[in-house]
Amino acid sequence: MRSQTDVSKADYYEVLGVSRDASDQELKSAYRKQAMKYHPDRNPGDHTAEEKFKEASEAYQVLSDSDKRAAYDRYGHAGVSGGGPGAGFSGFSGSVDLGDIFGDLFGEMFSMGGGQQRQSRQRRGDDLRFDLAIDFGSAIFGKETEVKLRRYESCTTCKGSGSASGRGPSTCPQCQGRGQIRYQQGFFSVARTCTACGGAGAIVTDPCQTCRGETRVTKEIKLNVKVPPGVEEGTRIRYGGEGDAGRSGGPSGDLYIVLSIHPHDFFERSGSDLHCVIPISFPQAVLGAEIEIEGIDGKLTIKIPEGTPSGKELRVRGRGVPHLNDKGRGDLVVQVIVQIPKKLTRAQRDLVAQLSESMAVDNKPTSPGLLDKMKDLFS
Repeated sequence: MRSQTDVSKADYYEVLGVSRDASDQELKSAYRKQAMKYHPDRNPGDHTAEEKFKEASEAYQVLSDSDKRAAYDRYGHAGVSGGGPGAGFSGFSGSVDLGDIFGDLFGEMFSMGGGQQRQSRQRRGDDLRFDLAIDFGSAIFGKETEVKLRRYESCTTCKGSGSASGRGPSTCPQCQGRGQIRYQQGFFSVARTCTACGGAGAIVTDPCQTCRGETRVTKEIKLNVKVPPGVEEGTRIRYGGEGDAGRSGGPSGDLYIVLSIHPHDFFERSGSDLHCVIPISFPQAVLGAEIEIEGIDGKLTIKIPEGTPSGKELRVRGRGVPHLNDKGRGDLVVQVIVQIPKKLTRAQRDLVAQLSESMAVDNKPTSPGLLDKMKDLFS
C-alpha cells in the first residue's frame, strides 16, 4: 500500500516517463533524455527546467539502485526519505555512477571529482588547401610552377612567445593555472573551461605589438610546386609542414595542392590510355593507308589495314600517359571513322556508280546477331 506522503511529490516513474517494470537500460535511457532536455547549462535562467532536472536526477538516483527501488515500490517516497518503514535510504547517498550517464552527453561539462584538464597553449597549425589548374600536357608530362598563398607564420618579433618581453605567458589569475573554473551545482561538481585563458591555464600579460599576443601573423609566401608526370584530375600533392604555423611554437600543419586539369582539344584520357577519333576516307578504309597524326608528344604514323570498318579502334603501344610514380606509359587508342561525302563531283559520282555496279549486295533483312557473325568472319 502506497504512503499518503506521495501526494506532495511526483511519482519517480512518471518523472522519467517509464513503466513500473522498466529495465535498468530503459531507466538510463529515459534519464539521459531528461538530462539533455532540462540541464541548466542548456536552459540558463530557467528555474522550471532546473527543478525538472533535479527531479529527474533524484528519480534516477533512487530507481537505479535495486534496494532503494524495492523500498520505493513498497513504501513510496517515505521508504527512501529516512522517515518511513524503509528508513535508512537517505536520498542521494548511494553509489550510482552518474558520470557514466553524462560522459557521452556533455563531455567535459561534468566531472565527478576528476583531475584538472588543462589544455596546452601549443597547438598544431591548420592544414591548408591550394587549388592549382594545369593544362592537359602538364598533367601528362609534369611541370614545375610557382604558387603564391597566404598562411600563418610564427611571429619573428616575439619569436612565437606572444609577449613583448619574450617571457611568454604567465599563470592565469582567474583559474590559477588549472584551465577550468569549477563550481557546485546541486550534487554535481561542474567544471567549465576558463574563458580568460581558453583552458590553457596561462595568459600573456604583455602582448607583442606585432602579433598582439597571438604568437603568429599572416604572410604571403611563394612555393615551388613539382607536378609529377601522370597526375589525374583531383590528385593531391602533400607538402608536410607547409600549412599554417602552430600556436605558441606548436608544429605547422600540412599543405595540400589539389590539381584540376584543363581538357584537351581532341585527346581524352582513360586511366593511362589516351583516346582520340580520326576521320578517314572510304578509299582509305577499303584499300588501307598510312596516315600521319599529331600525337600528344609529336607526330606519329598510323597504319590503316585494308577493309577497316568505321568505328574500328587501333592501338599504338607506349604513346599514352606515363604511369604515375612508375616506369612505362599507357597506349594511344585511335578510333577511325569513315567519312561519307555529302556532295560529289560528276566524275566522282560516275566512279562510285561503277563501283556500286561491281559490288552488288543482296539487301535482304538479317538479324543483328547474324550481322555480327558475318563481321567476325570477314575480319
